[in-house]
Amino acid sequence: MKDNQFRLTNNQLLQPFQRFGVHLGLERILELLEYLENPHHRVPILHVGGTNGKVSVCAYLSSILTAAGYKVGRYTSPHLVDWNERICINGEPIPSSTLETILAEITAVIPSDRESPTQFEVITAAAYLYFARCEVDLAVMEVGLGGRLDATNVSDRPLVTIITSLSRDHWQRLGSTLRDIAREKAGILKPGCNAVLGLLPPAAKEVVAARIQELNCPAIWVKEPAKLLPKEGRWIVTQRHNYAEYEGIVYPLPLLGDVQRINSAIAIAAIKVLQQLGWEIPEVAIEKGMSQTTWNGRLQWTSWQNHQILLDGAHNPAAAQALRCYIDILDSSVTWVIGILKTKDWEDMLKAFLREGDILYLVPVPNHDSVEPEELARVGNIICPHLGDCQTFPSLLPALEGAMSSNYPIVLCGSLYLVGSFLQLL
Repeated sequence: MKDNQFRLTNNQLLQPFQRFGVHLGLERILELLEYLENPHHRVPILHVGGTNGKVSVCAYLSSILTAAGYKVGRYTSPHLVDWNERICINGEPIPSSTLETILAEITAVIPSDRESPTQFEVITAAAYLYFARCEVDLAVMEVGLGGRLDATNVSDRPLVTIITSLSRDHWQRLGSTLRDIAREKAGILKPGCNAVLGLLPPAAKEVVAARIQELNCPAIWVKEPAKLLPKEGRWIVTQRHNYAEYEGIVYPLPLLGDVQRINSAIAIAAIKVLQQLGWEIPEVAIEKGMSQTTWNGRLQWTSWQNHQILLDGAHNPAAAQALRCYIDILDSSVTWVIGILKTKDWEDMLKAFLREGDILYLVPVPNHDSVEPEELARVGNIICPHLGDCQTFPSLLPALEGAMSSNYPIVLCGSLYLVGSFLQLL
């Protein structure tokens, strides 16, 4: 059977659970894992939560630990093209035939008279089962949504718990204020377990710090590495990479954007905790792992029909601001191809994205409940009344074809699902 046929089978196996949507809570996942003989108890984990930066930190950690010679599981979401992308060992996605077998096995153990697990709970259970059977040395697990009630939050002794950043996202489920959201994110912290924290807004930091004190967690509050001049030897710009130094370690930054300085520092802080716990991770492995880190859909330049396109899954205001900071380096107006889900702070995202002279092409996000392109256009023109052009399109392909006629850099953003649709075109 061809690989793409396996992928279709995986989609079919997961499709019945999609109707249950997002339903936060740990009862169903814990019950499901018990039916599978608790594979999560056999997998040491690094638990990575936060609003933005989670995936970058997961990529850095898994790459460094792989370079150090460990067998490393990595679980992230969402996928861009295939479900297989979510579950990897040493950077290699789970084989489609293996995922098909595991999903069928999981489906078979779910009692018909019990509340069904959600789709995310099923794929999370699949990740834990796969990692346990492959006897990974440890797994880097990304929180899906929130933290306290997220399906990944089933380990009571993580090696390190990481909160990368906090901003207003998923407020419909996590609470309307930063303090509310911080309480949910801090729910992944465990008594006496090491914690690594990124740069948090004051209100959120206060909540997280109180929880850390309550749980007696050894904590590292990471500070952003200073951006220094090349002559000082601490921030070097080359044609290939930026370089930074954190805690005496000089390393390359292959992922683009100034935000990667703090993301990389968070990862290295977690690595240093592992070193203190007895894990053998030499500095050369850190440098090698950093240099080999890749991630699709985050400030990723690619080519389509002989045009360069920048892909970024920025889907909340903080991520939009980070993307805009990178765009400003280009010193040019840009052609935006944007689609945004209804659940997002799309007005604030447009405020972050748009500048006078930019071209704005708006599309729906395929197969998702997205903001109508016409509404995005109406508000976009109010936010930035001197756009070079503003048009709506019924789908992604004609918008891209229209963007080809501009002389500006093309930026496709607003939703990871939209980026995934483009990657399928490739």
